Amino acid sequence: MSDYCEGGIKHFRHHMPLQMRFNDIDMLGHLNNSVYLTFMDLAKTRYFQAALGDKLRWGEIGVVIVNINCDFCKPTFFDDVIEVETAVVAIGEKSLTLEQRVYSPTDDSVRCRCRTIMSGFNPRTMKSEPITAEWREALETYEGKKF
Repeated sequence: MSDYCEGGIKHFRHHMPLQMRFNDIDMLGHLNNSVYLTFMDLAKTRYFQAALGDKLRWGEIGVVIVNINCDFCKPTFFDDVIEVETAVVAIGEKSLTLEQRVYSPTDDSVRCRCRTIMSGFNPRTMKSEPITAEWREALETYEGKKF
């Protein structure tokens, strides 16, 4: 297993416990790779709700996903206890980068790690635009650091 799966960032403030369903398991008896992305998608939503509070207006979402890269580090089975940890690790002028991992506190293992780049976006014009100062400030406050 790579150092990336074993190590990585340790500053996740946001944790979301997960409950697997029977249909999340594939023919090999482990969590299907596509389900990891579904779990991380839900965790992104919860992260932004926690970090942005009332600054998150569902009809005016200010970001869209432009790239996702995942490493599957260790299989997850139905009875495993897992959670998704999420953090913004970088904010540029028009994009932000999220680091997420599916993690098991039971055996202190990373099951999957994902890096997502999201672009600032205006849903009315359908064009990219800068990450708003309001979002930047809220995310910096939530993460406790300047980007």
